[in-house]
Amino acid sequence: MSEQSASLKQTSLQISGMTCAACANRIEKGLKKLEGVTDANVNFALERASVTYQADQVQMEQLEKVVEKLGFKTVKENVDFAITGMTCAACATRIEKGLSKLPGVTSASVNFALETAHVEFNGAEVTVDNIQGKVTQLGYKAHRKSDSDTQEGYREKEIKTQKIKFIVSAIVSFPLLWAMVSHFSFTSFIWLPEIFMNPWFQFALATPVQFIIGWQFYVGAYKALRNKSANMDVLVALGTSAAYFYSLYLSFEWSTSAHQGHAPALYYETSAVLITLIILGKLFEMVAKGRSSQAIKKLMGLQSKTALVIRDGQEITIPTDEVVIDDIVVVKPGEKVAVDGVVVSGTSSIDESMLTGESIPVEKKVGDEVIGATINKNGVLRIRATKVGKETALAQIIKVVEEAQGSKAPIQRVADQISGIFVPIVVAISVIAFAVWFFWVAPGEFSTALEISIAILVIACPCALGLATPTSIMAGSGRAAELGILFKGGEHLESTHRIETVVLDKTGTVTKGQPELTDVVTANVDEASFLRWVGSAEKNSEHPLAEAIVAGIAAKGIEMPASEQFEAIPGYGIRAVVEGREVLVGTRKLMAKYNIACEQAFEQMQQLEDTGKTAMLAAIDGQFAGLVAVADTIKETSQAAIARLKQLGLEVIMMTGDNERTARAIAKQAGIDHVLAEVLPEGKAAEIKKLQAQGKKVAMVGDGINDAPALATADIGMAIGTGTDVAMEAADVTLMRGDLSSIPDAIAMSRKTMRNIRQNLFWALAYNSLGIPIAAIGLLAPWLAGAAMALSSVSVVLNALRLQRVKL
Repeated sequence: MSEQSASLKQTSLQISGMTCAACANRIEKGLKKLEGVTDANVNFALERASVTYQADQVQMEQLEKVVEKLGFKTVKENVDFAITGMTCAACATRIEKGLSKLPGVTSASVNFALETAHVEFNGAEVTVDNIQGKVTQLGYKAHRKSDSDTQEGYREKEIKTQKIKFIVSAIVSFPLLWAMVSHFSFTSFIWLPEIFMNPWFQFALATPVQFIIGWQFYVGAYKALRNKSANMDVLVALGTSAAYFYSLYLSFEWSTSAHQGHAPALYYETSAVLITLIILGKLFEMVAKGRSSQAIKKLMGLQSKTALVIRDGQEITIPTDEVVIDDIVVVKPGEKVAVDGVVVSGTSSIDESMLTGESIPVEKKVGDEVIGATINKNGVLRIRATKVGKETALAQIIKVVEEAQGSKAPIQRVADQISGIFVPIVVAISVIAFAVWFFWVAPGEFSTALEISIAILVIACPCALGLATPTSIMAGSGRAAELGILFKGGEHLESTHRIETVVLDKTGTVTKGQPELTDVVTANVDEASFLRWVGSAEKNSEHPLAEAIVAGIAAKGIEMPASEQFEAIPGYGIRAVVEGREVLVGTRKLMAKYNIACEQAFEQMQQLEDTGKTAMLAAIDGQFAGLVAVADTIKETSQAAIARLKQLGLEVIMMTGDNERTARAIAKQAGIDHVLAEVLPEGKAAEIKKLQAQGKKVAMVGDGINDAPALATADIGMAIGTGTDVAMEAADVTLMRGDLSSIPDAIAMSRKTMRNIRQNLFWALAYNSLGIPIAAIGLLAPWLAGAAMALSSVSVVLNALRLQRVKL
């Protein structure tokens, strides 16, 4: 009986969908039928079920499935936290495991790179305070994500603190480094103040670095060991402490010998310099991670703050948040559309480039849909609100970016994985060696056994292991920056080498993003006169296609006189009078409206459109005179860059909102074989997920706001630097030159950096693997172990610096 009582558990489920007391009875009966459930009570008024069950027979998931099978829903709550205090991926894993064990928590995902946690829980069993309390108990801090100021304030404060720590540590460690360098025969010419060799002077310098600057490593090591794991903090604390305390021991020994002889070989500089370098690495990491939340703020900044609505026959300005469905919103020229809606009166062209990435404004008339945050170019529109608040297209894009950035994508550091096994083994070898020497090889010789034990710890100090990854990343990312490639963090530099598929946005990425005049075809009129009249007519239009035509004609050195009359005909084109001649430029419909016979041009017009160009017909004084074509042309470097990507063995796909015909025409010019056309802005991230579901590692390259969700969803998001700030913030890599050739450069740089990291790790471990057995048999004095350890660090740094000379 006592065993059964011990396994009895009581829980509550919040239930939605009940319409009457009969529903509650049905759920009650269903729960009681489940084997292991001893009692169930459903309160219809509170919409809550209280269940008592045997924890060894029934899981929470089974209770939820019963409720859902009966046609109701269990209500779960979600909360996002900003986590502070994590030092490595192992910390994220510990928090995740700790939260998952809390009663009522159904899932917990902790993202170390973004310092966030997403928790799904049963609010009847556990509260947000309980979850925060658990995180605090584990040795970290959790702030509600909505409290962004708290998180940002903490991050800024922490970055400032790390900067001060680094500066102080570097200043204090410099004399110790000076003293160490002077020991080498080839540096004997360097003048060294005598006090620098005094053990107590070195002690006075090393102590604040070890216990004030380096205190964070002791705290991190304590947390790791308390949770039965080992991370880089354990290695740093162990290695620096071994060097520091052995040096302290030698200082006392030298002091008690009445200052006879020279000062002993000390290792204070080993611990101090190592702590200084690691603090620098952590500072760089924190600065990189601090930028990750800016994309959401910039997206939100695109939303219109106010809206002009008609209520009770009056136009009033209200905050956008107060617009309700079916409100009539007035949008004047140059203003942002406040919410998603349908045009009920007026005609205009809308610049949707901020959401679609397409540079050409879209003509809007009664019945057409408009998207919030787009810009009305000309004409007054009245729209009926159909989606407001969180339902708008922009809000949905913000949501997708938030989910993609907050989803779990942990980066397991190679050094952390090795250290988890390496540290316990080294400590065990050190203890065994001490025991063997003290009890068997040299009975009672404590100092000898201690020296051998410490020699093992010193040679196993994680100087090289700790420097292997960060030095390569710093050198690799620095060289990449010189080449115009900015990696937002070391984790992205690591991940890029795994890419197998590259998805390219069309507009502004493969193409220039700006329409250009590409073709001029005349009929029964010379080209110069034709362009003179067409250009003069188009000069009055604000349409981007007109601007492209005028710019193209001006580039040919043709003068365009002022027109005497001008009329824009929405949906058709323009009509103007230039030097007494009537000029018409526009669509087939415009020609038909004015009874212009131009059938002979239709075939050529179709050919131009088949190659992705926009063709416009022109008539002079009622006679067909020719046509002009405008297109968003591919960048000069696109073809060569795509060829390089293929040489690297990568699959290249172009994704666009354009129609299939136009998309394939552009893809053919660029040398791209695979095309995803007619993809809506909100569907781009879904297309990336489909590719990932096939087991592919995907890089997304884009430049528009509409690309932000896809950039965040992809394994690696690359933003063209000439694009929007939001795309650059959502991406992991920014290609500053706006050139596709930077994509193969970025991938090649990542591959070279990862190869360099593997070399560093190999040599770091090789020194330790060779040095530990030599130290264990007594052939390696602590000072020699320190020299070997320093040599391993130097070799790792020198190898990493080779990346700064890489040519791509």
